[in-house]
Amino acid sequence: MPDGAVIGWDLGGAHLKAARLDASGRVLDVVQVACPLWQGMHHFHSAVDLASRAMGSAPRHAVTMTGEMVDLFANRREGVSSLVAAISERLADRVVHFYAGERGFLDAAAAIRDPAAVASANWMATAALVAARQPSAFLIDIGSTTTDLIPVHAGRVQARGSDDASRLVAGELVYTGVVRTPLMALVQRVPFAGQWTPLMAEYFATTADVYRLLQRLPEDADQHPAADGGEKTVEASARRLARMLGRDFDVAMLADWQQLAGWLAQVQLRRLGHTVAALWSREQLPGDAPVVAAGVGRFLAADLAARQGRRCVDFGSLVPCGPGVNGRVSDCAPAVAVAWLARDGTA
Repeated sequence: MPDGAVIGWDLGGAHLKAARLDASGRVLDVVQVACPLWQGMHHFHSAVDLASRAMGSAPRHAVTMTGEMVDLFANRREGVSSLVAAISERLADRVVHFYAGERGFLDAAAAIRDPAAVASANWMATAALVAARQPSAFLIDIGSTTTDLIPVHAGRVQARGSDDASRLVAGELVYTGVVRTPLMALVQRVPFAGQWTPLMAEYFATTADVYRLLQRLPEDADQHPAADGGEKTVEASARRLARMLGRDFDVAMLADWQQLAGWLAQVQLRRLGHTVAALWSREQLPGDAPVVAAGVGRFLAADLAARQGRRCVDFGSLVPCGPGVNGRVSDCAPAVAVAWLARDGTA
């Protein structure tokens, strides 16, 4: 087994995540940095530098990504090539491998030659770790923007989709999360003040406002500016929610806005629940197969597990962790998983 520490990287379009594992495979530290990559590569360089300072040095690095799809790049090939080159330059004096799903790990040159194998493969890294540690399970990774729904059975990942397009069709990738999803993407109308009211098709509020109003939003989950660039308080979230209805905050009580937030949260949960039920019926998992919950929105995964009558296992419990990092391990599951897979000898 390879000696020395390994740092895993998940290069996202909105966040960059990194995890440090020691020689025994214990997770020592995890960090998530806001990285609005669509605004320019300078955000990426700053985020890598910040995460590198937090993680320290290591002889080996394992990288996965989803940031290649942001509209900074003309296509995914350009995105993969740009991110591979940029992280390789930043880690020039270290061994760097890029995760390519079932192909394992590639060096930089091979990753650039085969961008389709590397693009948006972070979900597979998480699922592969789950399959190694929990042979039958249903992985639910709910992040700030997207949800991954992946059945695992008999130690194998049972995904039918491989890239974003096929995963969307299969229901294994759902573009909904607990922070960055615009409310107009959830529903077209809402019940308020005794009648159905259409939502404005404007970026006035997001799901972060919903879960902040419900006091369910985890600390540090919301790292980007609010829709209006304003404060991240309960009242400010209510004000943004009211704007979605063409109203001002003070036309109703705070409790009314919280009630509406609860209704919107249930809409999101039902949408995910319908997809989970379909996938679960597709695979016929054993009765004792748990839900493995990951991501900053894993509190919703626990709700979905309860609806299925399944126990819920936190992703962070599947790997040994240093003091105080368990929760962050679950927040940044792909970064942890890709480091674990590299250390385990796949690289």
